[in-house]
Amino acid sequence: MIRLQRSMIEGLKGDAITPQSVCGSLQKAIELEHATIPIYLYALYSLDPDLNGEIVRILESVVVEEMLHMTLAANVLNALGGSPRIDRPGFIPTYPGPLPGGVQSDLTVSLAPFSSQQLDTFLQIEEPEHPLNIKAAALPDGTITIGDFYKAISDAIAVLGQGAFVNPPRHQVGPDLMRESVIVIAVPSAQQAIRTIIDQGEGTSKSPEEIVGGDYAHYYRFMQIKKGHLLVPAPGNDPPWAYAGAPIVVNRDGVYDLSLASTYPESSPQAFANDNFNYTYTSLLASLHALFNGDATAAQFNRAIGLMMSLKGQAKAMAEGIPNPAVIIGPSFEYQPVNPKA
Repeated sequence: MIRLQRSMIEGLKGDAITPQSVCGSLQKAIELEHATIPIYLYALYSLDPDLNGEIVRILESVVVEEMLHMTLAANVLNALGGSPRIDRPGFIPTYPGPLPGGVQSDLTVSLAPFSSQQLDTFLQIEEPEHPLNIKAAALPDGTITIGDFYKAISDAIAVLGQGAFVNPPRHQVGPDLMRESVIVIAVPSAQQAIRTIIDQGEGTSKSPEEIVGGDYAHYYRFMQIKKGHLLVPAPGNDPPWAYAGAPIVVNRDGVYDLSLASTYPESSPQAFANDNFNYTYTSLLASLHALFNGDATAAQFNRAIGLMMSLKGQAKAMAEGIPNPAVIIGPSFEYQPVNPKA
């Protein structure tokens, strides 16, 4: 379970609640949601989809929802008059290292191929405070969970009330562009957006299922891999689910042993491929920054999708040993605003 410093919610209590303090917390939430995406993608890029198809599907589905969570947090931030800050070097955390936003230092996340150890890291990131069928360890004094952080934001928005929202609504990415997105115009829609983030990450206290979307929450999706079976309804159990569905077997022959491209000399083909990937990734952040700051158009959204697909193709080529079949590498996810081809 990720433990956040309790100072994360100091601006979300009592007299400290202001539109500025809530906006600051929402910016931290955007950074935290984004920070998980590179580690999930690196593991995804290391998997052969023909040999590990179910694991690929699970990872892809989680990445898509982490992007949705970024969008929802940005919608709430914009509705309160703030502006998401994405296109900047400090937005991408340093790997290996802690997740941003006050995450305690006992969890270090790294860019690494899929493994049981990396899966345990994913489960630790996504674990709710009280996972079903698993006794939750007591949190050390002075710490909170990610769910607590979002709940504190939701409660603070209720205290701010309708007067804190910009009228007319501004810079919203709606469900016409991103399925399950919520247009935020008032307290109820802001809390709906935040509730979607919590439910998709943690589930509810009584169910592993999302309220919206129809899939299981992230923690339970990852736990299917650890248990080796899909999670299915089990009416005779309490709670009525079991890891008893179709088997999920990790085929080690379908896991590329990716090493970080940033470890190669600057002039090497591997370093160039990595720089090119990072330039595309930085361009994606610029596109998302524009999307979340007023250019919520189909053209900008399609540009972001195109850049995501380009990243996937570049990473696949790197993992398959292009340009050097003897060397398979993975991207370093660093800020690269200059096109290396130039």
